[in-house]
Amino acid sequence: MSAAQRTAQPIDTPPSNSHDEVSIDIAASPKTVYELISDVTNMGKWSPETTKVTWLGGAHSPLVGARFRGWNKRGAMRWFTDCEIVAADPARELSFVVGLTSIRWSYVITETDGGCTLTERRTEDTPRRISKLTGRLMGKGRPQELREGMITTLERIKAAAER
Repeated sequence: MSAAQRTAQPIDTPPSNSHDEVSIDIAASPKTVYELISDVTNMGKWSPETTKVTWLGGAHSPLVGARFRGWNKRGAMRWFTDCEIVAADPARELSFVVGLTSIRWSYVITETDGGCTLTERRTEDTPRRISKLTGRLMGKGRPQELREGMITTLERIKAAAER
């Protein structure tokens, strides 16, 4: 499947620093897909950047307000982020916000005749000073790198859901 077939946006629409969106069709029920993505501890299996996720503060399921920590790796850089679930609508949407940066990551499921479409969305409302700092640390190619990671993540979720 080509990148153009995988993505919701035309391939010539580059991602921006503040938002991006990628979709993939999955031959599985919305319920099955939601069960996979809502267990955030699986993200280390799918994301090329996240290596591990653990629940925080006694949380163990994706309820609004539940918090978790994600460990990430990019080249020699390693860091963790604390996140909070802000939307948990079974078979429809799972969204969380990354603490310091205020980036909202959403997984939106739309039912189709053959299963569903899963859309991963990144929306950034980062304070300007933090955005500048992360831009310097991560480099100018970061939006495209995030998009490529989103495509990989969705392909891996698709493979798991269709097994």
